[in-house]
Amino acid sequence: MIKVVGLGPGHQDYIIPMASQAITEATVIIGYHYYFQFIEHLITPDIVCIGKELSQEEKRAEIAIEHASRGENVVVIGSGDASIYAMASIVYQKVAEQDLDIPVETVPGISAFITAGSKLGAILGHDFCCISLSDLMTPWTTIEKRITAAAQGDFVTGLYNPKSKKRYWQLQALKDIYLKHRGGTTPVAICKQLGRTEEQITITTLADLDPEQVDMFSVVLIGNSQTFRYKDNLITPRGYLDRKPHTGIEIQEASFKEILADLPAHQLEKDQLWAAIRCIHTSGDKEYIKYVETTKNAIKTWHEYLSKGGTIVTDVTMVQSGITKTFVKAYGNKVVCMLNDEATLQLAKEENLTRSQAGIKLAAQQYPEALFVIGNAPTALIEIADQVYEGTLNPIGIIGAPVGFINVIESKERLKMLANTPYAIVKERRGGSNFAAALVNAAFTWGEAETLEL
Repeated sequence: MIKVVGLGPGHQDYIIPMASQAITEATVIIGYHYYFQFIEHLITPDIVCIGKELSQEEKRAEIAIEHASRGENVVVIGSGDASIYAMASIVYQKVAEQDLDIPVETVPGISAFITAGSKLGAILGHDFCCISLSDLMTPWTTIEKRITAAAQGDFVTGLYNPKSKKRYWQLQALKDIYLKHRGGTTPVAICKQLGRTEEQITITTLADLDPEQVDMFSVVLIGNSQTFRYKDNLITPRGYLDRKPHTGIEIQEASFKEILADLPAHQLEKDQLWAAIRCIHTSGDKEYIKYVETTKNAIKTWHEYLSKGGTIVTDVTMVQSGITKTFVKAYGNKVVCMLNDEATLQLAKEENLTRSQAGIKLAAQQYPEALFVIGNAPTALIEIADQVYEGTLNPIGIIGAPVGFINVIESKERLKMLANTPYAIVKERRGGSNFAAALVNAAFTWGEAETLEL
């Protein structure tokens, strides 16, 4: 029988009763010779104690198997918990490799990072991970991937084997990676000789973390983005709920920031980018960054126009409904849609026009300088584009987002020929009333784009 026993961080008060019992019942105890001092009060004269050096883990496992094969009660000791970066793994592995019929049991211990978490108060209040910086048996390239993943995932992180005489650079490398993903004020604790008379805990920040203060008897804990310091305690809230946006405005701002953070490479002007973000937000599809085109300063120009009470003309009521009423009310805008007017029905019949085209034609006569917003009917966009091209109409701008198959692309190509008229287009056959309204709302909210640091 082999029992792999964790002794906790060092002090006898941290040794759990199960571990104490296993030690007193052993006939042979094997371990790193340094650890025997922590169980002197449990060792009786008839127990054989075999101490080995720190790097002789495999040898310790082989000796344990040798004595267990003779029917002895063998205990393999280690600090902390025997199953965390300790002897349990190598003992089980050796027994499995040799297909031996030797019972093996792991007796838990209080690990270093759990001890550190308790000493610090509540740093382990949310998701956490542990990473060993020792590259003796794990390639640094693998360790580096794990570090990056933990940093990006915002895990509270416990660091084992953070430094030794020969491994003096890894902690600085980790710090550099974490600073790319986490603020410099993130709390960090260096915990040395936990549970022992030499115990020392230093609380610092990620930016001020000095690897030279760390040694092989240290465990380092790094907080996540929510962790904060209160006196000598580090506290990680159990969730992000208190920091999540609650109101509609906060949720929308958080959405815009998330869109920005995950956009593909682009070279869009600031106002065109804002227009694209609004369309992405509407659709949930980041591909729309490729399909929104605006003339230079179109969104800014329309913002100034609308903020002074400018008129909006739409082809269909769905566009009219999608324009945020809060803005319209605040600035006193008139949003006109003549699709269902009697005069429109009469004109459509007389001139053999679609209702959308007839409605836009009548609206153009009454509001020639308005912002024209087409989200459904290519015939309506053709009507407006032709009038502007012929010089009979001079609107503040045109939003062209009709969707479909017949005359859709042709109508947008007409719009591109209007050199002196600001426009926005949802390219190809894409578009629709919701995108047309989103582009109007982009103009209304141009001021918000400044806070996003586009």
